[in-house]
Amino acid sequence: MTEGSASAPLQISRLVVPDDLEATNAPPFLEMVRIANAVCFADTGHDHLDELPQEVLGFWQDQADWTQIGFVAERSDVIVGVGKVMVATEPGATSLEIDLMVDPANRGSGVEEVLLDVVEQEASARGIRTIQTWTLHRAGGTGRQLSAPTGFGRIPAGDPQTVFMLEHGFTLEQVERTSVFDLTGSFDLVQQHLDAARSFAGEEYRLLTWTSPTPEEHVDGFAYVISRMSTDAPAAGLVIDEQHWDAARVRRRDARLQAQGMTVSVAAIEHIPTGAIAAYNELVIAEDHSAATQQYGTLVTQEHRGHRLGTIVKCANLLRWRDLVPESPRVSTFNAEENRHMLDINEAIGFVPASYAAAWKKELSAPGAAGSADSSDSTGS
Repeated sequence: MTEGSASAPLQISRLVVPDDLEATNAPPFLEMVRIANAVCFADTGHDHLDELPQEVLGFWQDQADWTQIGFVAERSDVIVGVGKVMVATEPGATSLEIDLMVDPANRGSGVEEVLLDVVEQEASARGIRTIQTWTLHRAGGTGRQLSAPTGFGRIPAGDPQTVFMLEHGFTLEQVERTSVFDLTGSFDLVQQHLDAARSFAGEEYRLLTWTSPTPEEHVDGFAYVISRMSTDAPAAGLVIDEQHWDAARVRRRDARLQAQGMTVSVAAIEHIPTGAIAAYNELVIAEDHSAATQQYGTLVTQEHRGHRLGTIVKCANLLRWRDLVPESPRVSTFNAEENRHMLDINEAIGFVPASYAAAWKKELSAPGAAGSADSSDSTGS
């Protein structure tokens, strides 16, 4: 689609989630996917975070555990941006995540402010005061930097997305590093670290691997360890509502991933004396196996840390992935900059920084009242 005139008024409508990508009402959804990928590329300088339309559609069509609402901004019948709200469907949710996706060619023309006002109104209507979002930033940025309050990580203060967030009432809470592993190179270090870690962990821990869907005998244990991601992962000053997982939710997730066309490899550690899953790592790719692989969750539960289980699941899954999806050139993963233990593992086996992500938070003024477009919140990917 071509760029609309910056002087024309903006029209806002609800995004319709189509039944399939060939439906007559699918074009706005497809345009959202295109814009989201364009934003990621513009802000990071790489395409490692690209998503396929079917991958995104499968996630939007499953609203059992997350409610997603989109708002389309059009100017002169051209879609120039989409605002998204995502909130957990569990009772008692106290925060929601927003995403302001504006076509790079239309940035700075007032689209961000209008979409921000709309998503703030949606949050306030739901009685939620805390809204959070992410921005992306290139590696190797120069000039003045804005440091995270955690003391770990920083982003360029002059990036337009940084300036927008600060001007609209957000506070920087955390910086994450996007790291990539070259799947076309040597795996010698991966094998060496896996062998050493398994020897160190001892006989109380057993390595498990599977390709989604989750084997029935591990559904309950996997539900438990995924639930710990919301309580055990570094969150800085972000508001993270605890997520409740059970076997039914794992099965729903597996079905959604299948509908998205995803291949998922899981490496997990079972603590033999208790039968609990103590750690896990997921590698995921959409139907285009020549694209970048995404690492989803990696977690070692607090009570089992110190046994090098994180090294085991990361290395074992990389080695498994080389055989499972040999076409993919790289793995991309996010880690909080204060999560030095996981970053140490990544660096030791060959991951290198590719870009950065900043987490932002804003407290709306009062329940039921949205902030103005001149003093609000914004963007992410």
